[in-house]
Amino acid sequence: MGMTTSSVRRRRAGSAVTAAVLGLLAAAAAPALAATDGQAGHPSAGAPAGSAHSTARTEAHTTAQGAQGSAHGAARTQAHTTARGAVEGAARTPLGISRLAQGPGHAVAITIDDGPDPRWTPQVLQVLRKNHVKATFCMIGTNAQKYPELVRAVAADGHRLCDHSADHDETMDHKPVAYQRQQILDGKAMIQKAVPGVAVDYYRAPGGAFTPDSRAVATESGMQPLGWSVDPRDWSRPGLPAIVSAVEGKLPQQPTVLFHDGGGDRSETVAALKQYLPWLSAHGYAFAFPVRATP
Repeated sequence: MGMTTSSVRRRRAGSAVTAAVLGLLAAAAAPALAATDGQAGHPSAGAPAGSAHSTARTEAHTTAQGAQGSAHGAARTQAHTTARGAVEGAARTPLGISRLAQGPGHAVAITIDDGPDPRWTPQVLQVLRKNHVKATFCMIGTNAQKYPELVRAVAADGHRLCDHSADHDETMDHKPVAYQRQQILDGKAMIQKAVPGVAVDYYRAPGGAFTPDSRAVATESGMQPLGWSVDPRDWSRPGLPAIVSAVEGKLPQQPTVLFHDGGGDRSETVAALKQYLPWLSAHGYAFAFPVRATP
């Protein structure tokens, strides 16, 4: 018995969607940028850089199956758009943790964690302004919610914003994925509420406690997982000489340096920045933001 006209149309529609999704899956296999790595911020964490692509492939396959089961043209178009968006989003933001400054080998990225703080953030901003330095501020969501005017001041000075989770729970890597997702997305939302329309470009896990899942959640939200390569442990208040010695030692290529403007007395950090930023300029360093994927 011959096939009906509607049967032929459904078969052709299903084949077209299958071909389109297979092409998108091939694009998702492109390697992550060399400027990021696949390891987490502390030794116990880490995951293959292909996790985001696996997620995209699963979503694309599921979408394709749904589209093949329907002959409706609008449903097929929606399925194709959803699959394409998942693949392109994974390609734009790699899962690897960025530890490098943008630009040439003599570039350095300054990052400031745990604020905003009403006492220390304005002082840090003043030092950065005086030295013509743009930094990346990794903000705790509840602090951003409490001091939105400081978030706006940071953004107004041209610094970049980073989600440092809602509550800075350093044990979140041992907690359920749903909890990790809530901490990451709530933190980002709190920062964005203070400065609507300003991008939150990075996510830094509290204490560097990344997991494959937390990195995937960050990249799905358009945030580059952000680590560091130089840590003077200024948060522990080891004394000004110890901080300066740590940051003026032998620096790696394109370093990302970690400082803090929140979480306690940061007078030593402010004093260290006053010495360190002119020292970097005198030694030929240029200031840049951390590497991230570009759309």
